[in-house]
Amino acid sequence: MKDFAGKTVVITGAGSGIGRAFAMKFADLGAKLALNDHDVERLRETHELVHTKYPNCQIFTCDFDVADRLEMQRFAIEVQSLVGSAHVVVNNAGIRGAAKPFYAMAPDDFQRTMNVNFNGVVNGTQAFLPQLIKQSEAALVNISSIYGLLGIPNNSDYCASKFAIRGFTEALMVEFYKTPVEIYGVYPGGAATNIVNGAQYEAYKAKYLTTPPAKLVNVIVKGMAKKQPNISYGNSSLAIRLAVALLPRRLLNRLLWSEMQQFIDPEDYAKFR
Repeated sequence: MKDFAGKTVVITGAGSGIGRAFAMKFADLGAKLALNDHDVERLRETHELVHTKYPNCQIFTCDFDVADRLEMQRFAIEVQSLVGSAHVVVNNAGIRGAAKPFYAMAPDDFQRTMNVNFNGVVNGTQAFLPQLIKQSEAALVNISSIYGLLGIPNNSDYCASKFAIRGFTEALMVEFYKTPVEIYGVYPGGAATNIVNGAQYEAYKAKYLTTPPAKLVNVIVKGMAKKQPNISYGNSSLAIRLAVALLPRRLLNRLLWSEMQQFIDPEDYAKFR
């Protein structure tokens, strides 16, 4: 898709980071916005930022947890009624995960990450596809991660959810190949967002989470204009894609351990043993 003027664009996780950058970008392109986030205050901030810069932009906001299928279905009905049937859906909402070794992770924490990151994408897709399929052109954009291309220590829950998005999205690409709906899988590198917070993450953020969300979104929208099914951009994205494609797994494991061991607490291993 190239022309978004007057089109209805749905964005989940629009309260900050990449989701907020998407809202600003599509408002600039003349779209009507339907925005979601679980954090009502951050969602209100995004609304105010968009409205201040683009006062003529039509905006509908709804705060709820994307893991709730019924709430997502209700959102889709309200969007169609109040803004118009969706032309673009960006399933962006996600959480960081437990950020612990798997054996130190509570089962409920693992399931929560899957529920938000993966089931949230499934819920958004199921709720809005009936609207997208009726358009002359439409786009479904599922935000995975470079951690959906390579398993990273201390991130088994997050990686599992992002790998699942990848498989789900690639299956849809084939299923909807002969339809007006363009399907995109997006694999951002380390974006400078608030997905992790706290003093214990400062070194991690400084090293890995450096790509401005607005720059990432610009690349994604350009990729959509070129109809690139898979879009990857951001800190470490090229290195990870090359490593996955070229390196033997044993070597890759050793390199990952060397790179990430500073963020792994040896006491966690001792407790497990």
